[in-house]
Amino acid sequence: MRPQCFLVILALLLPLAAYAGGRLGGQTLPGGWKPIENLKDPEVKEIADYAVAEYNKRAKLNLKLKSVVQGETQVVAGLNYRLVLEVQNGKKPERYQAVVWEKTWEHFRNLTSFTHV
Repeated sequence: MRPQCFLVILALLLPLAAYAGGRLGGQTLPGGWKPIENLKDPEVKEIADYAVAEYNKRAKLNLKLKSVVQGETQVVAGLNYRLVLEVQNGKKPERYQAVVWEKTWEHFRNLTSFTHV
């Protein structure tokens, strides 16, 4: 019976230790958001262009992407991109946060959200 108690306690403490180690070590937790190092990366620009084009289609607008201001990625069943975008709406600059889910191996992209910030 004792080995079983030890295994139960270990099973309960191990995830807690892993969580604390990740938090204290400054590492990103599995499933957590990680900052994008290079916002000018062509892949990031492609995701941003997709987000604006898809939103324009859905909302029947004509926003123009000016720049990617901030970005993070999250590993899911694929990759989530959370980007803060500066866009031109007519003559007025605005900022939006876009979340795009991508599964490259399936050639799949989906605009999950696009909200004014």
